[in-house]
Amino acid sequence: MKSFHTYLLAGLFYLLFIFIQKPNSYAQDYHVDFYNAPFTFSLDSTFLIDFPTEVNEGHILDFYKKIASNQNSSIIDALLAYKKKYRLNDWIYYQLIRQSAQAISAKEDNYSRYTLYKWYLMCRSGYDARLAVGNNQIIFYIKNNEDIADIPFFSIDDNQYTCLNYHDYGKLFQRNGVYKPVNIKIDEAVHDFSYKVTQMPDFSPQKYVDRKINFKYNERLYHFKVKINAEVNKIFANYPGVDYETYFNIPLSRETYQTLIPVLRENIKKMDTTKGVDYLMRFTRYAFLYENDDINFGKEKRLSPEETLNTPYSDCDDRAALFFYLVKEIYNLPMITLLFPTHITMAVQFDQPIGDAILYNGKYYSLCEPTPQKQNLAIGQMADNLKNETYQVVYHYEPK
Repeated sequence: MKSFHTYLLAGLFYLLFIFIQKPNSYAQDYHVDFYNAPFTFSLDSTFLIDFPTEVNEGHILDFYKKIASNQNSSIIDALLAYKKKYRLNDWIYYQLIRQSAQAISAKEDNYSRYTLYKWYLMCRSGYDARLAVGNNQIIFYIKNNEDIADIPFFSIDDNQYTCLNYHDYGKLFQRNGVYKPVNIKIDEAVHDFSYKVTQMPDFSPQKYVDRKINFKYNERLYHFKVKINAEVNKIFANYPGVDYETYFNIPLSRETYQTLIPVLRENIKKMDTTKGVDYLMRFTRYAFLYENDDINFGKEKRLSPEETLNTPYSDCDDRAALFFYLVKEIYNLPMITLLFPTHITMAVQFDQPIGDAILYNGKYYSLCEPTPQKQNLAIGQMADNLKNETYQVVYHYEPK
């Protein structure tokens, strides 16, 4: 019979073996103050992997080998459960991934490691994300076959991969022939990523402040006190140039919606449809200050309808999107979007065409200019400087 000391010695060796296999292993809790509600998760310390300042394929492969050996999937389960509970669109979910990666490895401490965590969490969440390296930079792409402008991409087997982090490098980003793809395949990373935002987060009401908007119509002054939230602008800070259907249909958040749309409906309830649309056209045209994007942002940037409400200045793209949203939400009329070489405007289908209407697909649409012009344009009137310009219809909305 083995002695007590033999069993004790065997037990000590076993504990020593466990200690050697997982040195200094411990769990750490993390908290992300996300838009809908706090996101909390726990990570084993073995998930925390060092990454050197020099970026090359070998270091990335070594990072992946270490993180892939970690069998703890609790953070992925927590992320996907949060996404499902709050019905996050891909772009909003990516903001959650960004903030979670920041909590694990701060961007300012080690940008490459922060990017690797974003990439890994997106892949483990099912998205087909890729990496490339070059010029001591790590570039993060994701599979997306939508019509996206002003953003670097590459193609593999007729699939488009758009870059999610080129803006972080600014002028240091190289667009041609510098970055080499890193060959890593994660089995569950197969899905496309979409930039469509069809639902805004339910922000805490405490995140909003009042914005006073004054607007004069037919010699009467209208006063609005709209709830706005700076978090909305942060969500879309690096949002790319999406197609007009995607762009125009980004909704308002709940608090902003409830302090604007019911007030507009009340103001126009005694007007007929044409008069009501005229009111919305002039509200969009005159309630906000105009400035072009080069001066306002230093680059071309399309604002979502809510961003236009949040921002002191806006241009014709922004007014067109806001006008479209208001008409769709209140009247749900057919509309077309007309893109000129230096301008964009809207036209609405009424029961009877007004002025010099636009014939499109066998139906007439009356011009509704939502941006300030030299002339005080009524419905059905086009600015003189546009009358000899060519245009294309870039979006046609037909109510279902």
